[in-house]
Amino acid sequence: MRDLGAGLRYLLRGQKWVGRHGRQYGFGLLPGLITLVLYVGALVALGVWGEDVVTWATPFADDWSSPWDGVFRGLLTAVLFALGLLLAVVTFTAVTLLIGQPFYESLSEAVDRDVSPDGTAPESGLPLWRELWISARDSLRIVVRAALWGVLLFAAGFVPFVGQTAVPVIGFFVTGFFLTEELTAVALQRRGVELRARLALLRSRRTLVWGFGAPLAVAFVVPFVAVFLMPGAVAGATLMARDLLGEEDRADGDGTDGEQTAQGVTA
Repeated sequence: MRDLGAGLRYLLRGQKWVGRHGRQYGFGLLPGLITLVLYVGALVALGVWGEDVVTWATPFADDWSSPWDGVFRGLLTAVLFALGLLLAVVTFTAVTLLIGQPFYESLSEAVDRDVSPDGTAPESGLPLWRELWISARDSLRIVVRAALWGVLLFAAGFVPFVGQTAVPVIGFFVTGFFLTEELTAVALQRRGVELRARLALLRSRRTLVWGFGAPLAVAFVVPFVAVFLMPGAVAGATLMARDLLGEEDRADGDGTDGEQTAQGVTA
């Protein structure tokens, strides 16, 4: 439970950091705004034509008596939109990070320099095109994993009571884990940590990850909130990545509030 609170504190510290560095925050908003426009358009289209898609996909319900055909298709339409919203939340970060790779790399490096005892930041040494390729490849793998979880949760949503109570909660924790992976990847990829190692690192501190990612997943349900929280989320994820790797911070750095957070990667 202690790690849950620690994860939330990293999220808040990230927002505090960008609040004190207005220029970094302003640049960090641009990718989110671009992604928001794209996603709002997609969700509006799903809302307008979702019922038509469900009707096309369920021809067997044409002969059902009223009102059961409408109830069945209405339920499926609602579930389809909910699944689309879940995937939008999960992929929003990946797409925004891909669009804003140079912006967030710069922001993450600035956080590292600000809290590092020697004022330096790790660098990947890779050209931009290579970093974009790795980021896109890894993001696709994460989206596939998230989609599989989405299908399982979609199916579990039909279970009476459980589908309306436990499944949404589990969904936010699952979404929070994948959001955290995408956000910490900005800092960890610069340090040469591959996707498989990143996932192992995050699983070793699941409660820390959930404390950071689950509240963010709830907030990201509102697209406008996601845009404004994104720069701070990248900053907070960088601070948390340093903790996961056991890196020391300056005693007066924004990331520690006077404490060293090097705790290793113990479970």
